[in-house]
Amino acid sequence: MRATVPNLERRMVSINAGAGEVQIETVLLGAPDRGLPVVVFLHEGLGSISMWRDFPALVCERLGCRALVYSRPGYGQSAPCARDAIWSPDYMHSEALQVLPALLAALAIDGRDQPVWLLGHSDGGSIALIHAAHAADRLAGAILLAPHILVEDLSVHSIELARDAFVNGSLRAGLARHHIDAEATFMRWNRTWLSTAFRSWSIEEEIAGIRCPLLAVQGIQDPYGTLEQVYGIARRVPGTRVVELPDCGHSPHRDQPERLLAELAAFVGKGA
Repeated sequence: MRATVPNLERRMVSINAGAGEVQIETVLLGAPDRGLPVVVFLHEGLGSISMWRDFPALVCERLGCRALVYSRPGYGQSAPCARDAIWSPDYMHSEALQVLPALLAALAIDGRDQPVWLLGHSDGGSIALIHAAHAADRLAGAILLAPHILVEDLSVHSIELARDAFVNGSLRAGLARHHIDAEATFMRWNRTWLSTAFRSWSIEEEIAGIRCPLLAVQGIQDPYGTLEQVYGIARRVPGTRVVELPDCGHSPHRDQPERLLAELAAFVGKGA
């Protein structure tokens, strides 16, 4: 599938998210109509703008919306983090409650002026949930692709395999095409997820206060999480729509793009 969306704008945006000023790599897609809905894309734990490929453009085309895609600090072409930087287990809270609000404010994207949807993948899905738990009044809803609400043994095992693929395989070279400093990006994320302190990480109780609509999508063959992740959300947030995707791993937007686009269209009320 290919999509052509007008008015693509790339820019570096300066924000201050509590740890000094940082430069954030952003892409804005879609017609410059401030009345249109905005979908904010939140990438996975090793992701970036470029790793979304053309999926944001496909979403804009299908939904008739605008999109904000950005690389978090230390990812893509955004300001790199020091190689010896260590994340605390609450790093996703910092992204959800400091970085994301600061970026939306800098770009004058306010849910009071236009509908704002969050679309998060993996870590990005968790960040979307945390943000929604604290700022649901400014969200039209959130779309969660393979989100995490707790740490499972399956996730830890797959992240151990990812470390081996980075150190001894081709993952390092693959990530180097997408990040200023692939080693720093990978090791910071990997060390955090494999740390003893992170094993007890959970947002299960925190998300119970979410009031905006949620779409939770899980690939049945996902090596990084089981269906408990999405059904755990549904038990705590009434009305959550859960979608199980067969023949799908950790990246529904790559493994099942057409089915996912149809689900997104139905969820936001545009029809399939």
